Amino acid sequence: MVGMRVHFLEATQTLLSIFKTMSVPENPYINLLDQIGRLIADGRNKAAAAVNQTMVITYWNVGKYIVEFEQQGKERAEYGTGLLKKLSQDLTNRLGSGFNHSNINYMRMFYLEFPILGTLSPKLGWHHFIEILKISDPLERSFYLKQTEIEGWG
Repeated sequence: MVGMRVHFLEATQTLLSIFKTMSVPENPYINLLDQIGRLIADGRNKAAAAVNQTMVITYWNVGKYIVEFEQQGKERAEYGTGLLKKLSQDLTNRLGSGFNHSNINYMRMFYLEFPILGTLSPKLGWHHFIEILKISDPLERSFYLKQTEIEGWG
């Protein structure tokens, strides 16, 4: 019985080595289809990354405009003006969804937390930054920013 298994394994290995050396005729059309598919997938990925990066920069600038408007040249803003609520309502009426009070507040926080635009990782999307902003401990926040970039969680 053991001898049969050894013979079967040897025969299987021989067949596998024969199949590996056999060349499968290439189909030019399949090659074309594969090349076009890879090109389109790559283009879509690059386009999505560009849109993502543009939206991060846009939301950072929205936060900057809000902070500058709130402070009006002063070091600190006055509390209780209702600006974010009003902006949320008016932007939603004007541009549609995506501008609820919470999101507008995150844009403001985003600018305050990252006042230098050039320090932002282009690998991270808006939703990654929102999750980072939810972390109150600066050391923990810094850790997750670095890990997200290193591990490619973006």
